[in-house]
Amino acid sequence: MRLTNVVKNLLIINVLLFLAGFVLDTDMLALRHPGSEDFQPYQLVTHFFMHANFMHILFNMWALVLFGAVLETVWGPQKFLFYYLFCAFGSAALHMGVNYIEISQLESLLASFTENPDYITYSQFFEKVNLGGVNIGYREAVDQIGALLNEGNTAVATQAADYMQQYVDFKKDIPVLGASGAIFGLLLAFGMLFPENELMLIFLPVPIKAKYFIPVLIVIELFLGVQQFSWDNMAHFAHLGGALFGFLLIMYWRKTGERLY
Repeated sequence: MRLTNVVKNLLIINVLLFLAGFVLDTDMLALRHPGSEDFQPYQLVTHFFMHANFMHILFNMWALVLFGAVLETVWGPQKFLFYYLFCAFGSAALHMGVNYIEISQLESLLASFTENPDYITYSQFFEKVNLGGVNIGYREAVDQIGALLNEGNTAVATQAADYMQQYVDFKKDIPVLGASGAIFGLLLAFGMLFPENELMLIFLPVPIKAKYFIPVLIVIELFLGVQQFSWDNMAHFAHLGGALFGFLLIMYWRKTGERLY
C-alpha cells in the first residue's frame, strides 16, 4: 500500500507537532471549553494535530495510514482532505455540545445550592461528576463537607460552594487533543465503502468484517461516554462526533451524486 500525498502530509504535521511538545510549551494548542480562561479560537484547529503520548499518536497515525490511504486512493486528495477535516470539526462540535450541557447542569445545581444550601443539591452535583481526574485531597474534602451538610451543618455552605465551583472550573479547563475524532470518521467511511473487508485486531487476532466491527466499536464508545468511568479519561463523544459527521457527509454525497459539497 503506497503512502498517499494528503495522508503523508497529515502524518508529517502530527509527528512534527508531537515532537515540538518535547521542547516547547504546546499545552495551549489543546482544546478547552469556551468558558475557560485558556480557551482560544485557534484551538478548534490545532487540537486535532496534537497527541498526549507516544501510544496515542502511534495508534492514530497507524490508522491514518492504514485506512486513510485507501480512502484517498478511492476519493482523491481533495475529497479525502475535506472529509477528514469535516470529521475533525464534527468531532469537536459534538464534544463541545455534550460538554456544554454537562457544565450547564453543574452550574445550575451550583446556583441552586448557593441560593438554598442543602445536602441534597450538593450530593446531586457530585453524583454527576467524575472525580477520577482530581487529587485525593480534594475528593476527601468533598466527602467531609458532604457529611457535615448531611448532619445539617449549614455553616460549611460557603466552603461547599467553593468546592463545587472548583470542579466547574476544573471541568472547563480539561484539555481535549488528538486526531481520534477524524480517525473514527475514517473507520466509519471504510466500513461503509468496504463492509465485507476483514480487519485483524492486534488484541483480538480473529478476522472481523468491517460491517460488524465498526458498529460494535461505536456502541462501545457510546457506552463508555455515557458511563464516564473514573479510570477513563478519553473524550468518547469526540470519537462519536467524528463518526457521526462522517456518516452524515457520506449519506449526503450518496444522495447528491457524490459531489464534494
